Amino acid sequence: MPKKVISTEKAPQAIGPYSQAIQVDKQLFVSGQIALDPATGEVQLGDVKSQTHRVMQNLNAILTASGGSLDDVVKCTIYLKDLGNFAAVNEVYGSYFKAAPPARATVEVSGLPKDVDVEIDAVAFLE
Repeated sequence: MPKKVISTEKAPQAIGPYSQAIQVDKQLFVSGQIALDPATGEVQLGDVKSQTHRVMQNLNAILTASGGSLDDVVKCTIYLKDLGNFAAVNEVYGSYFKAAPPARATVEVSGLPKDVDVEIDAVAFLE
């Protein structure tokens, strides 16, 4: 089955050798998103809540470019530099998934690109 590269200028361009997302049939694999402003390519400064909002907006932009939405997400992984931020990130993340939130894993990592506090990737099933 051929894969299709998904790309949009409404989300940050890749900062390495990867695609924003890859679609195979009805499955969409969205690369980890960090708090980069797509207009400037710069890290959005602020606390972990504002960073999480930016991350979710970036994920949504990529999903929209694929013809999908956050409602199509079936699995996310959240990477946190400090697990002490779990509650704050969870509050923002949860506001984007009102009903039937996706399966999820959350892990603490020793570092993230551009020294951000949070990164989230997603898998979606497009109808």
